[in-house]
Amino acid sequence: MSPESADVSAAIDAELRLLDPAVRTSRALAARLLDPEFVEVGASGRRWTYEEMLAALPELDGGGGSGEDRPRFEPSRMGGVVLAPGIVHLTYETNCSGRRARRSSLWRRRDGETGWRMYYHQATPVPDGG
Repeated sequence: MSPESADVSAAIDAELRLLDPAVRTSRALAARLLDPEFVEVGASGRRWTYEEMLAALPELDGGGGSGEDRPRFEPSRMGGVVLAPGIVHLTYETNCSGRRARRSSLWRRRDGETGWRMYYHQATPVPDGG
């Protein structure tokens, strides 16, 4: 596997962990995956910062709640490219209780760090029939 392929695979693995309800309900686990400079523009149009996301993540769709009754994200068509050393761009779609979104994430790994962290995320709703 090439170093670029390994970087994309590592970012995909991290993205999938961030979609895991067990991670979404744990501030400590989610904090390891979000960059301190993280920003998101959600499917609702809301802008989220690192602290806002960590505080809200357990209650957002895909989070914990009371067992299996909470909506879960079903990702598909996930792929990525290395934009520069230490920067990976991922794109994919999710379905959560019939609501589809196209998603884009930038993951970065800083010098001296071993893990990838989500630096930016954007979700765009997919209209019916889109």
